[in-house]
Amino acid sequence: MDHTEPAGAGDTLQDFGPVPAGWVWGTATAAHQIEGGNVGNDWWDWEHTPGSGTRESSGDACDSWHRWFEDLELVKAIGLDAYRFSLEWSRIEPAEGEFSIAALEHYRAILLAAHELGLRASVTLHHFTTPRWMAAQGGWSNPLVVERFQRFADIAAQHLGDQIDMAATLNEPNVVAHAGYIGGQFPPGRPHDWEGFRQASRHLLLGHLAAREALRAGPGDFPVGLTLALPDTVLHADGDLTSPGERVTDLRPDGPRGELGWLTAGQYLDAARDDDYIGVQTYFTEHVGPDGAELPLPSGERVTQMGWPFTPEALGASVRVAAEVARVPVIVTENGVAAAEDAERIEYYSRSLRSLRAAMDDGVDVRGFFAWSLLDNFEWALGFEPTFGLVEVDPVSFARSSKPSAAWLGGLARASRGAHV
Repeated sequence: MDHTEPAGAGDTLQDFGPVPAGWVWGTATAAHQIEGGNVGNDWWDWEHTPGSGTRESSGDACDSWHRWFEDLELVKAIGLDAYRFSLEWSRIEPAEGEFSIAALEHYRAILLAAHELGLRASVTLHHFTTPRWMAAQGGWSNPLVVERFQRFADIAAQHLGDQIDMAATLNEPNVVAHAGYIGGQFPPGRPHDWEGFRQASRHLLLGHLAAREALRAGPGDFPVGLTLALPDTVLHADGDLTSPGERVTDLRPDGPRGELGWLTAGQYLDAARDDDYIGVQTYFTEHVGPDGAELPLPSGERVTQMGWPFTPEALGASVRVAAEVARVPVIVTENGVAAAEDAERIEYYSRSLRSLRAAMDDGVDVRGFFAWSLLDNFEWALGFEPTFGLVEVDPVSFARSSKPSAAWLGGLARASRGAHV
């Protein structure tokens, strides 16, 4: 395992270089992590289930259900030009077949205000949360969910499509399935349930295909894709973390990671060939042994607040894999770091963006970058302790305070717009 950094990697990146016409510099959020009061979904139930392992309730989160315009103003003030957010399915369809016009109008107001501020709006239909009524019927393990998700996508498209600039059907469906049915950290919390994992993976893929068609049916004309958790994976056939290892690029069922690699990445990248883009979300490099299991990090390895290895250059590797397999443009829909010290955040972004630039210079078709996240927010099972945000949020007053990393990233974005390639 190579612990060395590229020359100059510790220096703050001052110039990303010119970006292609149409490029987006944005930042991302998710409804359940920032809105507060999302009591109608499976995650709210999970947070309040004894033994689930979730540290705390999302509660009021960042109160963005009420403070969304302030959040948009922050994106604009930072100097970015796009905002990625998700629709909370359980607010729009609180009971099966019952749709809330008020909730749809709430999200429409966000879209309209974003455009008034000169921001492009990227909308995600499903970011980890499923309505309680659907979860009670088996959630993503029930084939019925495909039709129900398609119906939700159709309702959202009919009401909002004319104002959407970019859409993702699903955020990290591979995490929804794996963490729910293999790891057990997400609802429904069924660890080592391989059959449930296979079923959920199949229905998530079918759900994407169905929702994609609903979104494309209009109104509106915008790129549609999905986002994928895609760590840079290095295989050590000898099980020795200190050996050079081989980067995994073959994600077919008979590839080095077998069925797991196919269900968590390969099948989605293949499906993305008919999408308008593939959303890549990379945070670290993982090292696996011959059985596919992740190798433990050596003592003293630098890690983030999430316990993930501090390996920003993983981004450059993963966009290359995504582009090679999916054969469509890449948008980095999430990248960032949970760090107590903001200087680490700037270092992380500097290094990840250098690796992204190198991939682009080698011909990888990348169309944008969204920083995760705009706000310090509810980080699922780990609660509010990990801080990914460009903006700090007071847990009592909900007052927002931009960090130096926000000004730094905004400056980088502004400088890149001086010329196009």
